[in-house]
Amino acid sequence: MSTPRSTPEPAWDPDCEIVSRRVFAAPRERVFAAWTDPVHLAVWWGPKGFTNTFEAFEPVPGGAWRFVMHGPDGTDYPNQSVFVEVEAPSRLVFDHVSGHRFRVVATFEAADGGTEVTFRMRFESAEACAEVRDFVVPANEENFNRLEAELGRMG
Repeated sequence: MSTPRSTPEPAWDPDCEIVSRRVFAAPRERVFAAWTDPVHLAVWWGPKGFTNTFEAFEPVPGGAWRFVMHGPDGTDYPNQSVFVEVEAPSRLVFDHVSGHRFRVVATFEAADGGTEVTFRMRFESAEACAEVRDFVVPANEENFNRLEAELGRMG
């Protein structure tokens, strides 16, 4: 379930990127499992009030992740991503290829007796990033709150 990184990350324009970070009181292996086990991921992925129906989840390079996020108002949001890198338990990279297009680089580092997750969303342009920033920043915090709750259930 891992693939070596062949080249270092290129420099990225901060205006094209949204970065969320949090330290979770759980070991890296558990946090990584919450991101790569569809049973757990379906529980916490998305902002408060959202649920998920996974159609495909293949966390290997080239693997598909297709799912529908169901909003609290009943709106369905189809999503499709393709995994680029899976380096257990330290790194996940996938491209969100439906709707708003962006690359996710999620890293998992041991920190303060737990795990620091850095969640980077990289957009093709500053304009594309600015279009969603006001929604995504607080939504990512809600997402992390849900992850924290799921990690507690997993522990």
